[in-house]
Order: sequence, then structure tokens, then C-alpha cells
Amino acid sequence: MSSDNEVPAQEFRRLLEPAAGDERVTVLMAAFEGWNDAGEAASDALKYLHHLWGAKRVAVIEPDEYYDFQFTRPEVHQTAAGTRKIKWPVTKIAKATIPGTAIDVIFVHGIEPSYRWRAYTAELLAKAAALNVNYVLLVGALLADVPHSRPIPVTATCDDAELRERFELEASEYEGPIGIVGVLNELALLAGLPTISLWAAVPHYVAQAPSPKAELALLNKVEDFLQVALPTAELLDDAQAWERGVNDLAAGDPEIAAYVRQLEEAKDTEDLPEATGESIAKEFERYLRRRGKDQP
Repeated sequence: MSSDNEVPAQEFRRLLEPAAGDERVTVLMAAFEGWNDAGEAASDALKYLHHLWGAKRVAVIEPDEYYDFQFTRPEVHQTAAGTRKIKWPVTKIAKATIPGTAIDVIFVHGIEPSYRWRAYTAELLAKAAALNVNYVLLVGALLADVPHSRPIPVTATCDDAELRERFELEASEYEGPIGIVGVLNELALLAGLPTISLWAAVPHYVAQAPSPKAELALLNKVEDFLQVALPTAELLDDAQAWERGVNDLAAGDPEIAAYVRQLEEAKDTEDLPEATGESIAKEFERYLRRRGKDQP
């Protein structure tokens, strides 16, 4: 008998299909610090989920072949025993099971490499194959001309035709420089792994970390794709406090205040057609998932 928190089997399989003969689905979620991680929103979102679901490390990618240590320097730390230990910039790979579901998650968290991106990605995908990964969910954040006082936009794209149709997504039309997230997206697809990319737009005038509002926006999208309820009330409080703090800073600078109003007007005009029944329905579905999770 399934628990109240368990995702119905027919709904689960409609969204994320297990491989033939398997009952569980394994989703790899990856975020990389650096160029792909404005306000550290993407890496903070993965850290939140890592701790929430009690992920345990299962592998690493050693850094020697992939990093310029004069640019990405190792750090020395004091241990609890009073000794000193060097912390190297390894890529950490951890595994967790989402309670009440048939979904396992592989977390990949590292710093964007300096060298040999194709070899690095090949090594990562080999580890994904060994862990029986079925889907890839890439998480990133970029600086953009968006107002801090409006919902943070999150773009979800997919270049796999079947998965794109299932989730009603668009193919990416971006052209230009990419980071390791873009490279992993292409090579994962070539390896036969359906891949979705999530990008949060962080206001460029408040780019410093943390960026809890962008982190929360990414987690809301993760909820939609994995069909799980996340306890984000505390993060919502942080996001609201962050917004109030930026409001106070903007109020003290007339030029910034005028710029923010300009961004708000542009965003409000752009979003008018989006106040549709579909967007309202999505918010209601998220509410029901959280309500179901909170009930005994």
C-alpha cells in the first residue's frame, strides 16, 4: 500500500519513465560553480537537496588533469582533531533516494574545470552509466536584466524530442559562448541520456551570493519536474528578507531605483499574457503536493 506522500505510479511513469525491466528511475542533477552559477544559486539549490535527502558520496573526479591550481587554488583547513588538511577542488558525486518515490538522485557538484572539458565530461558520463542514470537535469544561473522585485525567471529547455514533448518544453535557441553545463548537455544527449537544462536569471545589479530568491525559483522548477514537494518555507523567508534588503539599498540610490522601476515595467508588460489558467494550475498543483506532504 502506498503512503500519502508517494507519487501515484501512473503519474510518475507519465513524467519520468524507468528503463525497461526497472522499477526505479535515476536522475543525475549537476551544478558547477563559476561562470554557470550567478549568485551561487544553482550550487546552493543542489546543496539544499543534498542535505534534505541525506545524499551520500559515491565517487569523485580527481582534479589534477582538469584544473589550473593557480586559478582554482586548493585550500588548507583546520580539522576537528587540530591537524591541517588540504582541500582539493574535486568534483563530488553523491546519491540519494527521494522518500516516498521511486526516484534516485545522483548529485554532481564541482567547479567548472580549466582544461580538457571533453575528457572531463566523458569521465563524468562514464560514472553516470555505472550508476544507471536515466535522465540528466542540469542547473545553472546567469546574470540578466531582470528586476529583483518580480518572480525570478527560470528557463527550462530540452533538446530531446520525446522528453521535450512530455514536459511541454522548448528547444534551446541560444547561440554564443557556453560553460561546462552546455558541454555536458550536448554530450549527455549524444550518450543517449534525455537532458533538461534549468537556468535562473539573477538580477545583475545584485549578483553577489547568496541569491535565495533565485535558488527558490530553481527548486520550484525541480518540484515540477520530479513531482515532489519540498519544504521551502525557511528559504521563502530568506528570499523575502533578501528582497527587502535590496529594496532598502535601491531606495537609497535614485539612479538604481529608477533603473529597477524601468525593469519592473518591462517585466510586467512581458508577463501579461502569462497570467493564464495553465500557470495558475501549476501553482495549484505545487500547493497540493506540499499540502499532501505536510499531512500525517
